[in-house]
Amino acid sequence: MQEAEERLSEEQLPEAQLPPTETSVPAPEIPDSRPPVEPPQPLESQEGEAGSPSPDDGRNWYVIHCYSGYENKVRHNLEQRIESMGMKGKIFDVVVPTEEEIEVKDGKRRTVERRVFPGYLLVQMVMNEESWYVVRNTPGVTGFVGMGNTPTPLRPEEVQQILKRMEAEAPKVKVTFKPGQKVRIVDGPFNDFIGTVAEIDMDRTKVRVMVSFFGRETPVELDFLQVEKV
Repeated sequence: MQEAEERLSEEQLPEAQLPPTETSVPAPEIPDSRPPVEPPQPLESQEGEAGSPSPDDGRNWYVIHCYSGYENKVRHNLEQRIESMGMKGKIFDVVVPTEEEIEVKDGKRRTVERRVFPGYLLVQMVMNEESWYVVRNTPGVTGFVGMGNTPTPLRPEEVQQILKRMEAEAPKVKVTFKPGQKVRIVDGPFNDFIGTVAEIDMDRTKVRVMVSFFGRETPVELDFLQVEKV
């Protein structure tokens, strides 16, 4: 018995072989097909250019009155005062509303610039005591348009209507005649005929003229540019 125990202690028992764990086997690499996630932009970059005023900074369009025929000179004077007095942060734009017209004179067509509101300018500004003083005391300005001493801002739809009129692609045709007046036809088969205006269609820019043809009054429809006032 003792000899058997001695033999067992002298023999080396084999180590137990355990199955490998899951961490011992490297996992296969699977490519990620998802697009890379970009970091969020800082708030400053989402607010536009630095220093550009917000549309909600209190600015409005106001109408100022000046002497008719001096609109461009008054605009120049006001722009100089804005620059010299450091008011670009309160007074943003000065506009003389104009539109292009085509007129026929001496048988020739020419494009002219016509003031939509003679004697008035539009000013986009933040109204306060300082900005009011700069505009009101500009040489040539006679006052703001409004109730009493309080300037009244234009409504947004009024501003859009004026700016849209200024940005029209096709110039308007200037009409210098009215029904019952004599006109001369300057273009087309009835060139140099004298007739009487019977009807004016502003939407279609057409005029109906009664022309004496072989002793009979004949209506002729013409474009505005085909006639001129006698």
